[in-house]
Amino acid sequence: MNLNRRQFLFLSSFSAFGAGLLTWKFIHQHDSSTDVAIAAPPKKDLLLRFVSVADTGTGAKGQYAVARAMTNYHRQNPYDLVVLAGDNIYNNGEIEKINAVFERPYQDLLKQKVKFQACLGNHDIRTDNGDPQVRYPGFNMNGKRYYTFRRQGIQFFALDTNNNADWQNQLPWLEKELSSSNASWKVVFGHHPIYSSGVYGTNQAFVKTFTPLFKKYGVQLYINGHEHSYERTRPIDGTTYLICGAGAGNRPVGRSQWTEYSTSDLSFATYEVYPDRIEVSAIATNNRIFDKGIIKRS
Repeated sequence: MNLNRRQFLFLSSFSAFGAGLLTWKFIHQHDSSTDVAIAAPPKKDLLLRFVSVADTGTGAKGQYAVARAMTNYHRQNPYDLVVLAGDNIYNNGEIEKINAVFERPYQDLLKQKVKFQACLGNHDIRTDNGDPQVRYPGFNMNGKRYYTFRRQGIQFFALDTNNNADWQNQLPWLEKELSSSNASWKVVFGHHPIYSSGVYGTNQAFVKTFTPLFKKYGVQLYINGHEHSYERTRPIDGTTYLICGAGAGNRPVGRSQWTEYSTSDLSFATYEVYPDRIEVSAIATNNRIFDKGIIKRS
């Protein structure tokens, strides 16, 4: 077929446009794959990798979907610690349900010696005030409703944030432990939110109670559930507040002036701790990372 000059130039321009379109499509498809939670090259200064999840104990398909995503992440990026931030057994904390709502959903992680460190939620205390869970070996509470432990220079402080908690003794204990800690990183976790854009909202009593302690003693991260959603704040007086309560079910969540990211997607959170920062990621049940943030050491 013979082409005149005008036809040739037109077809050449069209071909270049098509090639450019294909290139744009390839690049954007390639970029989107970086959101998948894949194995990253090991970093020599990584101190600890752990995950957190809360409001898990339904034994229903939502919990299993999140558990599968946690297991998949473990295959690619091994970890041996899960912060389990309360409402571990629905609806009333019945320990006889432990197989259905904990041992079966997380059996692959438990077989790999992943350790769950739990605290009590409001549903957990409906049976015997949560005492069976406090004694349950798989929750590693060692008979204590609030406790502390260390991993690789990171100190964790687990709280009982329920209305009937032993506040008279727990708050002096927390301040004593925080003040005496020489850990580079201090992470506090409990079931109830301090700052939240979810159904329950910000707890002003907790803001007055906890935030002065966190600021005074350099707590960099507070983790909680109760809200069945995910929300990460910007640092507030040096502390990032992270809600990871969409471990089995979800509820709507909004935004506040201090919100960095929020969503109602079923999910869990991951943390890679380095000497100078914590890299936070949030992963949905499709194994995709939908939020990333950095907490700088204060």
